Amino acid sequence: MPKVTLQTIADRLGVSRATVSYAFSRPDQLSDGLRRRILEVADELGYAGPNPTARSLRLGRAGALGLLFSETLAYAFADPYSIGFFQGLATAAEDAGVGLLILPLPHGDRRSDTVKGAVVDAFCVMSLPDGHPALAEVLARKLPVVFVDEPYVPGHPFLGIDEPAAGATAARHVLGLGHRRLGVAMVGLHEDGHNGWADQERQEGAVFAAMRARRGGYQRACEEAGVDWAEVPFYELARNSREAGRRAGHALLEREPRPTAILTNTDVLALGILDAAADLGLRVPDDVSVVGFSDSAAEEAGLTTIRQAKQEIGAAAGRLLLSGGAAEPERVLFPYELIVRDSTAPPRS
Repeated sequence: MPKVTLQTIADRLGVSRATVSYAFSRPDQLSDGLRRRILEVADELGYAGPNPTARSLRLGRAGALGLLFSETLAYAFADPYSIGFFQGLATAAEDAGVGLLILPLPHGDRRSDTVKGAVVDAFCVMSLPDGHPALAEVLARKLPVVFVDEPYVPGHPFLGIDEPAAGATAARHVLGLGHRRLGVAMVGLHEDGHNGWADQERQEGAVFAAMRARRGGYQRACEEAGVDWAEVPFYELARNSREAGRRAGHALLEREPRPTAILTNTDVLALGILDAAADLGLRVPDDVSVVGFSDSAAEEAGLTTIRQAKQEIGAAAGRLLLSGGAAEPERVLFPYELIVRDSTAPPRS
């Protein structure tokens, strides 16, 4: 059966294709009687309406925001921090009556064709590594764009937190309690799938700017307290999962001398550290203190962490994109807060 198009309806009624198009897109341009006849014929022929993608391209308005981030969809809908951010962004889009097109780029995926073919009015770029080819494609589209967490691109709005300061705050907390044997478990430094110990060169060469900066905050606080950063065992994870945190916890807690405090850059990893401590018969915080980050899955476990305004950042990104970014400051840093719970205490003498 031949495909029914606007031209099919126009031929049946003896009117122009543009007249039929107006019945769907600009009804104010037609009399009520003519529009009713067009819609009756369209219904009779089984025509549901113009292709929304083609129409959006003609009108220059897609009615959707594009969210580009460096993870899989499955991860995004399981990670507590991502969920909070998505809720904020989706709420802003919903309130404005526009959609949200999610464009995942799993770690190691260097393609940029996803961006080229995206029918969107603006882009929110979240946690993209340095030098990713998709970044150039986003900028080439000349659409409004907001960057969240990383990277920072001069001349474009950026939303996030003061990562070095937040990292330093987490480290200073345990240092202030008297801990001097620290360990670190971090995810989100590189895209090469590495799980294991990371030396100074690998830490400083991280391709994700936010995690590079957060780690720098840990180091700065340690050095201020007279702790030699080169002596701090640093375990890197390829994936942010509780089981990955558990593996890192075993590696760190089975060292001699054992760290008395462990810093992690996500709450999910911190929960895994708690699991490892239980496996080894260690008590938290008596034998080891643990600090998470983001306050996404921490309260029930009594986890000390850094709270981030996840939903607020997402909502602000959406509003900024919908306004076209007009008259907004280039760099907006949201507040963070150290939340002290039961997973940290002074080391046993």
